[in-house]
Amino acid sequence: MRQIFLDTETTGLSPESGDRLVEVGCVEMINRQLTGENKHFYVNPERPSHEEALKVHGLTEEFLADKPLFSAIADELMDYLAGAEIIIHNASFDVGFLNEELKRLGRPPFAQSVGSIKDSLLMAREMFPGKSNSLDALCKRLEVDNSNRTLHGALLDAGLLAEVYIRMTRGQDALLIDAGGSSDGELAIAAVDFASFTLSVIEPSADELAAHDVVLADLDKASGGKTIWRAREKTVA
Repeated sequence: MRQIFLDTETTGLSPESGDRLVEVGCVEMINRQLTGENKHFYVNPERPSHEEALKVHGLTEEFLADKPLFSAIADELMDYLAGAEIIIHNASFDVGFLNEELKRLGRPPFAQSVGSIKDSLLMAREMFPGKSNSLDALCKRLEVDNSNRTLHGALLDAGLLAEVYIRMTRGQDALLIDAGGSSDGELAIAAVDFASFTLSVIEPSADELAAHDVVLADLDKASGGKTIWRAREKTVA
């Protein structure tokens, strides 16, 4: 399975009001192994970032001035993402911005160009209800080192998300067993020859048999003589 962990940074919170992407980071994982075949783009948003957004990512208007427009990276980005399962923390936010950028170019919505989209925030809320499930909180809870995260960065955060996701789903590791080269997705289970085992049989003592008969008699009396074993005894007789 090919999975891409994706994160973005933006000029603000509202793509509908004209806020734009300034950074896109993607980390690739195939069959739960990070490949190192990642993608990272800075994007000229053609507008300044809001003050609060700038405090988060630190990408100034001057830094982004010579970076490519989204239209210049769209083909490379979408070709890279095509067919993959895309994992995003708080997916509606990032997908909303990507949809607006694609819409400006007359391209289909993001979801139509990828295999599927999975929101790791929703996964975390199901696993840890009532707790903070921000990426920083999950890193702390799942012991992922995020000491380099002084500012948000799309590629850095995508990498952290990949590590968090692996830990969130590590219970699945037990299912990823080498089944002798089987490719049909079924788990091969080794046959066990029980003939090789010798089972010990412990015979009851006379006192234990007598106590057992008393219990059966009490049960028979309580059921009004309708116990199954009594009926079978009469049939055999």
